[in-house]
Amino acid sequence: MSDYKAIEWSEGKLKLLDQTRLPREYIVLDLESCQDAIDSIKEMRVRGAPAIGVVAAYAVAMAARDTQATDMGSFLEGLEIQARRIADARPTAVNLAWAVERMMRLGRRGNSVDDIKKSLLQEALLIQTEDEETNRRMGMHGMDLMPDGGTVLTHCNTGGLATAGFGTALGVIRAGWEEGKRYGVIATETRPFLQGARLTAWELMQLGIPATLVVDSSAGLLMRQGEVDCVIVGADRIAANGDVANKIGTYSLAVLAKEHGIPFYVAAPTSTVDMSIASGDEIPIEERNPTEVTTLAGVRTAPEGIGVRNPAFDVTPHNYVSAIVTEKGIARDPYTEALLLMLKDRRDNGC
Repeated sequence: MSDYKAIEWSEGKLKLLDQTRLPREYIVLDLESCQDAIDSIKEMRVRGAPAIGVVAAYAVAMAARDTQATDMGSFLEGLEIQARRIADARPTAVNLAWAVERMMRLGRRGNSVDDIKKSLLQEALLIQTEDEETNRRMGMHGMDLMPDGGTVLTHCNTGGLATAGFGTALGVIRAGWEEGKRYGVIATETRPFLQGARLTAWELMQLGIPATLVVDSSAGLLMRQGEVDCVIVGADRIAANGDVANKIGTYSLAVLAKEHGIPFYVAAPTSTVDMSIASGDEIPIEERNPTEVTTLAGVRTAPEGIGVRNPAFDVTPHNYVSAIVTEKGIARDPYTEALLLMLKDRRDNGC
């Protein structure tokens, strides 16, 4: 099933593979409204920064389509309100705000309500197509970093499920494998939502890439025993200096990798780079529902009344990052200069 689609627009509906049901069930949801899309983002039925961005773009298009206003002023005013609601669905992943703003820039330039509705849907379709193409280019740039005959460790889920297709960090792994390199992959469970156990393990099996699932806290032992040749992860936001926000547990892996002399790579599209913030200290960290920590598959695993923290992300300082793989090439320290150069085309195009 290597051709599975996590996101697909069909007959006026957004078809979404429900990632909360994998690997037990393969359920495709029909999202019919902007609110459906917002709920799916909040409930992590769709997750992964690029995928969230794509769904957000469709959410704007559906909000425009369903708006009853016929005069431009009322139409745009209502659309701006909906756009803010979409952008607020999850605060850390910059692709969400990036996609919404890209859609709204186009909408504000429209000449009529009908024209805007049509152009916004076409733009959402284009964002989805561009994301998959971006991921494939990223894979081609990054595959030489993969250790032929060695072992790669990855965290969370960064494959076709987390994107419009192919993947970011998992896309790099996939590209190297399809080029003929052979290596094993270690996937961490990624507590508490188990994206690694439920999703990455599933994707690797669909792709036929040999994989081993481990608990998050075993990474240090495996590195010390020489069983890890490199680490590659995705990102939800990258600051101007190269600091990286990613799924909680990423920072610990980066520190362990540096201690053991293991390369630590990040793979993300340039849309994940946020040059408006100087460092990772400015990245908002989402705190999610405590029940994700205190229960497992609906069964309580912690005592009632215990205090709970559930940060969904952490920030890895740039000095722990060996390289950042993007669709435009590989950036290395000093990251500010390297990322600015990569983003030049994006700025020149008004993106």
